[in-house]
Amino acid sequence: MNTLQRLEATIAARRNADPDSSYVARLNAKGLPKMAEKVGEEATETVIAALTGSDEELVGEGADLIFHLLVLLQARGVSLDQVLAELDRREGLSGLDEKAKRGD
Repeated sequence: MNTLQRLEATIAARRNADPDSSYVARLNAKGLPKMAEKVGEEATETVIAALTGSDEELVGEGADLIFHLLVLLQARGVSLDQVLAELDRREGLSGLDEKAKRGD
């Protein structure tokens, strides 16, 4: 089991814990809109760190972003394996071709 799989399992285990003792449970208690807001906040902080921060700040914000994304995915019933399968599907495709298929 790799780091992301362990983190996903930890998030699952804490999802229904006491919100007073678990940040994951607290996020879940606040609902999907709050979880989505946190992903947006962490994405913004990651961008800022990439543009103006140190490598350490970028690493920290990147970790926060991945954590909050995993919380959000789990709340929606989407597994890390599903996301990884999509990345596997895209492997070897031109990013421009992939965007054209989606109409981006």
